[in-house]
Amino acid sequence: AERTSKSYGGQDTMSWWLSLFGFSSANPPETILQLRIAPGSCWAFQGSRGHVVVRLPEQIWPTAFTIWHISEAVSPSGEVSSAPKEFAVSGVDEAAAETLLGTFTYDVHKEIAQTFHVQKELPRTFRYIKFQVQSNWGNPEYTCVYRVQVHGKTASH
Repeated sequence: AERTSKSYGGQDTMSWWLSLFGFSSANPPETILQLRIAPGSCWAFQGSRGHVVVRLPEQIWPTAFTIWHISEAVSPSGEVSSAPKEFAVSGVDEAAAETLLGTFTYDVHKEIAQTFHVQKELPRTFRYIKFQVQSNWGNPEYTCVYRVQVHGKTASH
């Protein structure tokens, strides 16, 4: 993960509270690429707006994206207001020019893993994908992203 928003480390009492539930003071953005989906195993950033740019192992034609967040049933607080809500996904080329692939809404009332399909024909392949979170489900302090997956076809196929 490259070119990202600053990780959220919490403020005194909040930091202590989060550590009770397994949050480190600041999980790195790479956390969103791991398989583990457990309370606290997320990348948190301050506020409700943030972004991360993921460098893929090779150029791909992206076809879909899957976003993961824990459910209310396993959340230690019993709620998931820190889940991303509205977000945009863009392909980013080597010159840092962005191509919007779609805007989407993650619904905390549905499955924990939700897949969203690219909303337009793509003119090219991409090595970098930017996830831009534009809102969350009401948490004023931070937003947590648990896992992000990029689906697509390699440029060689």
